[in-house]
Amino acid sequence: MNARPSRRSRPVGEWQHAQRQDEFRRALRALLMRPLMAPADPEFSAVRRQAERLREWFAREAGWPLQVDREGARLYKRPADLSDPSRGLPDHDRRRYVLLCLACAVLERADPQITLRLLGERIVQQAADPALEAQGFGFTLDSASERRELVAVCRTLLERGVLERVAGEEENFVREGVGQQADALYDVHRRLLAGLLAAVRGPSTWSADEAPADLEARLRALVAGLELDSEQGRRDAMRHHLARRLLDDPVLYLDTLDEDTRSYFINQRGVLAARLCEATGLVAEQRAEGLALADEGGQLTDVAMPAEGTDAHVTLLVAEHLATRLRQARGPVRVDADEVALFLRDAAGRYGKFWRKSARAPGAERELAAVAIDRLCRLGLLARTPGGIEPLAAIARFALGQTEVRDATGTTSLFPAVADP
Repeated sequence: MNARPSRRSRPVGEWQHAQRQDEFRRALRALLMRPLMAPADPEFSAVRRQAERLREWFAREAGWPLQVDREGARLYKRPADLSDPSRGLPDHDRRRYVLLCLACAVLERADPQITLRLLGERIVQQAADPALEAQGFGFTLDSASERRELVAVCRTLLERGVLERVAGEEENFVREGVGQQADALYDVHRRLLAGLLAAVRGPSTWSADEAPADLEARLRALVAGLELDSEQGRRDAMRHHLARRLLDDPVLYLDTLDEDTRSYFINQRGVLAARLCEATGLVAEQRAEGLALADEGGQLTDVAMPAEGTDAHVTLLVAEHLATRLRQARGPVRVDADEVALFLRDAAGRYGKFWRKSARAPGAERELAAVAIDRLCRLGLLARTPGGIEPLAAIARFALGQTEVRDATGTTSLFPAVADP
């Protein structure tokens, strides 16, 4: 006689399944935001437990390899658009990227521990390479500004777990120079250092004659993978490209796709969006112009909107202004930074009392305009064109209503707030 299952066993099983699903989603979302993950990360334990399932999902949906071991995790999240300037590290220009590369070269050959002073001295030696000098690059530790650049690079490596501070403080090094008392000591985590570059092929494997001539060709060569020369292989490549765009970019516009990929996307976008949303918890917003996967909690974005602060409020005002222009024109609109700055100069008279003091200074509207334009471009709401700046279709989803803001004295003022049209 077969025993009947307990009524309690099914709810417990369902609860366990729900727990596993929730852990998988948390781990997946964490890797999307932090593809180089140190063991100290709060979600690293979940990533290790779900490693096999995560590897299979990322490989199938986006063609991204995932490596997980006790020393860290690395999702090789190669972007679909290699020329997108918003992919860079915050506050890192060309010079600082060179310093970052030199620091990694030093750390690769360093002992398991290194001091900030020793790291800086070895970078100075590397910077004396004639090839770098021929490009106009030079670096010393003589000035506070150069020491501050070194500290910024170290903090980038600290944030990614490549370095771990053992003792000391970087600010003393900036103020006091290379003295023995002004130093910091770091552990070097080689596993994470080795995974810092998300490339299929390391650039050091090219000879001087073999390296592609221009930057875009070099970027493509870094991430070029094996693709099957078959109909199924081409479909998989298109699906991976679209999934990368949807997981990485704020908006996917149809007019940015070539003809074959656009046809595939139009036929498959419902299924593709549903599959990605089920795993990530994102919400699909489908429009005639394209598709966006929105995160209602705002956790999977590095540029939040709306948000607190002067820059965020200015960005919201510019978005509403340009959205109105786009709706009124009923067609493509071109503006330039000067027009945005003039709009903000007028807006300062109405809303400036809510802004930081420096934003109300004469001439500050140009800097504010540049910040707003950059943020809106990174959100996929504006595009830079040879003729200026073009508001894109998704900017029309932002509209301003009126809400109340109470200051410290309890005074109530009308203030614009975001709302979906």
